[in-house]
Amino acid sequence: MIQPYDTLIKNAKVFNKDEPPVFQDVAVADGVIIARGQHLDATQANRTIDAEGLWLMPGLFDIHTHYDLELELAPGLPESTRHGTTSVVIANCSLGLAFGSQRDGTNDPIVSCYARVENIPKHVLRQCADKISWNNPADYLDHLEQLKLGPNVVALFPHSMLRIEKMGFENSVTRDPTTNELEEMKDSLREGLLQGFAGLSTDALPFHYLAAQPHCDKNIPTQFSKFPELKALAEVLRKQGALWQATPPKDSVIGTLKTFLLTSGRLYGKPLRTTVVAALDITNNWQLARLAKILSRFLNSWLIRGDFHMQALGAPFKTWAAGAVTPLAEEIPELRRLNETDLEDRKGRRAILSDPNYAKSFKDMWMKGKSGWTLSRLKRRFNLEDYAFHRTLADMQLERCPQTNWQGMDFQSIFDRVNAINAGRYPSDTNEDELKTIQNEFVWIKDEGDFMLQMLRSFDTDLTWSTVTANRDSEIVRELIMNPLLLPGFNDSGAHLTNMAFYDGNLRSLKLASQGGDRDVSYMVKRLTKDAANLFGVEGGTLDQGDVADLILINPEKLAEYDGETSTHRIYREEFRSEQLVNRSDGVVELVMIGGNIAWENNEFAHDLGQKSMGRLLRAANKTE
Repeated sequence: MIQPYDTLIKNAKVFNKDEPPVFQDVAVADGVIIARGQHLDATQANRTIDAEGLWLMPGLFDIHTHYDLELELAPGLPESTRHGTTSVVIANCSLGLAFGSQRDGTNDPIVSCYARVENIPKHVLRQCADKISWNNPADYLDHLEQLKLGPNVVALFPHSMLRIEKMGFENSVTRDPTTNELEEMKDSLREGLLQGFAGLSTDALPFHYLAAQPHCDKNIPTQFSKFPELKALAEVLRKQGALWQATPPKDSVIGTLKTFLLTSGRLYGKPLRTTVVAALDITNNWQLARLAKILSRFLNSWLIRGDFHMQALGAPFKTWAAGAVTPLAEEIPELRRLNETDLEDRKGRRAILSDPNYAKSFKDMWMKGKSGWTLSRLKRRFNLEDYAFHRTLADMQLERCPQTNWQGMDFQSIFDRVNAINAGRYPSDTNEDELKTIQNEFVWIKDEGDFMLQMLRSFDTDLTWSTVTANRDSEIVRELIMNPLLLPGFNDSGAHLTNMAFYDGNLRSLKLASQGGDRDVSYMVKRLTKDAANLFGVEGGTLDQGDVADLILINPEKLAEYDGETSTHRIYREEFRSEQLVNRSDGVVELVMIGGNIAWENNEFAHDLGQKSMGRLLRAANKTE
């Protein structure tokens, strides 16, 4: 007797595993693909979907997210589901919930570690930490299996939290582990890998700081680990065939090379699967994208025998700021000092900005390399600056401001306008409120350093603005995401709630790939599905008979028309009691099926998304030693 189909998708153009696309029907029953072929019998189906003109492909993987916290509040992950994501990797950059809240009566590690690194409001973090009921990695994985998951979840083992667990919070940010502590870390990691964690996440970006006094001047715990500690933990990963997720020590070429040579099978006997954030075309340092490709070629070469994959973002790297609160600020000491204050502490930031000594250092920073014939000037002239943030007023777009007639202008236009009014030249649309603001607060400014100081003094976090610091050239972006040694990813979904919005990053990569026709689309589908599953050592990413039915339908005409740069919206998320920047690609993804369940269709979520289990925990099948 023929098994009836729960759902039959007919006449689709099917992309699977980089094979040439074929026009087929796909039948799903009991959450599994039970048949593929032409002219499958529609009378056997409870429901038939006509997919003529649509692309059918496996659900997409988002390999770099920080959804650990949102899973506790909204496990359906709607802002990724709507864009065709059916599997997410959590606990990146050394941060996660594997050991529970880890509160010790004084320190609140989740709040301290996440608030500045991922720019998530402290009240959201506390709300999540309050819900935590487990205190060990095994129970955490069991907890994930009990959630009403939308997308599937892959969990990494977070190094910062591992250090806190075995050393205590204070020691984790002040010293090296003892021999016994390091052995306990290795044992814990080994056990976690056997339980199904996909690998270890570490972090070395120098602008990831703690967010609670008296530690605001300290980096997160993982950054206090030295090479012998990383090497010891990497050996555990290597022996068990697990993955290492890392970020480079940005300011040290030698340190970067030494660290990432841990991937080498030539030096260490067996290659270590390694994925690294991130290959970006930095606007004010053209060398970095080139260096990422050179490094990847070298580490994966016959000489080194590595297994090394840098993650590339398939979109312009656009970030938003509330006053000085932005991920870009952490890289620059003068801006970082403002970020060390709590988001609600307007009075504290105003006191800093009003300090004459601080004002001088701020102006020196802002004007560095903008005049004269200095080395800094030459580095700026040839796009070789040390900071990602270019400090170019024309590149900073104002979104919201109490001075409402400035909204939509770039900062250079506002600066020119202020100078004109101060000189008695009034633009035709000058209003009384603007005149009063300038005469009372901006009359003293002499240069753009003064102007930026006063903008922050006058408006603080009521001033929201955006800038693009990387990936401005779509041809270079396409070259990066299509490079076989790199991997599209680094969407940072679930983090930076009001600073970034790359939930549609996979769709943007797919759109760029589609410029090369079906062959390149097929290649990109594999990269966003099967290649990602293979990298993290989990099942999924294919549409073969017998596979779990994680699949999506894409409208290629809508994808071709999709403009990701105009897709960002600011909404209020009731779950967070906070604003969030999100994307809207309505019409591009016509269907999202997770575990055979319809999660998204006809631009609407299923009523039971987040209310029933659709996805599952994807435990990695790591080896025993």
